[in-house]
Amino acid sequence: MNDDDALLDRKSAAARLGEMGFPISPSTLSTMATRGGGPAYRRFGARALYSESDLIAWARGRLTPPRRSTSERDAAKSAD
Repeated sequence: MNDDDALLDRKSAAARLGEMGFPISPSTLSTMATRGGGPAYRRFGARALYSESDLIAWARGRLTPPRRSTSERDAAKSAD
């Protein structure tokens, strides 16, 4: 985490991801914090705090490679 990387509460983290084109709700982040698979977070008392750099890295890590059609994934699977 960078020194000037702001920590965001769950609601602000969801809003920031939405602004960047990664729509997600605070409740989904909460569920992911319980079950796994979500972005890294830190605790401050009872609050979960997310760094913007961790949010961006997590969201970009969930992106697929660029595609030109919906059938590209199926074609790649049949080539295996």
